[in-house]
Amino acid sequence: MTFALAQGGDAAIEHMTWLQVIVLAIIQGLTEFLPISSSGHLRLADELLFGADAGASFTAVSQIGTEAAVIVFFARDIYNIVVAWFRGLFNRAERDVFEYKLGWYVIIASLPIGVLGFIFRDEVRTGARNLWIISSMFIFAGLLLAAAEYWGRKKRHMTELRMRDAVVMGVAQAGALVPGVSRSGGTITAGLAMGLSRYAAARFSFLLAIPAVVASGVFSLPDAFNPAGDGLAASGMQLVVTTVITFIVGYACIAWFLKFVQHYSMYWFVGYRVVVGLLIMGLLAGGVISAT
Repeated sequence: MTFALAQGGDAAIEHMTWLQVIVLAIIQGLTEFLPISSSGHLRLADELLFGADAGASFTAVSQIGTEAAVIVFFARDIYNIVVAWFRGLFNRAERDVFEYKLGWYVIIASLPIGVLGFIFRDEVRTGARNLWIISSMFIFAGLLLAAAEYWGRKKRHMTELRMRDAVVMGVAQAGALVPGVSRSGGTITAGLAMGLSRYAAARFSFLLAIPAVVASGVFSLPDAFNPAGDGLAASGMQLVVTTVITFIVGYACIAWFLKFVQHYSMYWFVGYRVVVGLLIMGLLAGGVISAT
């Protein structure tokens, strides 16, 4: 690790290495859109491979690249939603268009994570990153996903999405403030429980991620350069490289996952989550890694 003095103070700020930046960026791109918790994987990788937590701020900033991938991948959908929403605001006749309603669904469903994320921002950056909590959430949220996969009807398509579905998925998304839960995992679990198909739940989950994750990344950007005791500092070039890597890997992952959910169940991810959760617990119990 390299060190640099903080501006205006005597305390040294520990900086991320390039190897850590590249490894974490790849992990972020691979795990952001899968229901396996990107923040949980980043926290585990930090502890196993580097012995130092990069921090919640770096995690949030690293998500900007993956969300840019969502924006590019769904550019046509986003354009149609935005145009229909603005038309509907000024023309009552346009309000029956599904894209107009979808715009409101995304806005309303983004409120829970925005409000709770602001209220509990300090806890999210500190105590919630305990690996005992993360490992427990890996298993618990995985079992919830299994239940939704088993009992969910999976019959309703994207155009059958309703405000009630959006609100439930928005509340579930807020659960991802705790590392190990998984933002996409929580929203997809809620969508399946509401009877949506895997594809519809995943597609709305991706659209729903854009406002919350981009806002979180931009809000956390200053802290990533100069973390106040909650992680490692990153240079501007490191954050740029992180964004590029997460964009490329994330874009490929979106395309793969949307094809996957049309043919395979969520049990693959459930099994993976349980195994990883138990593995983390075993490493913690054996003293191989530290919980904090």
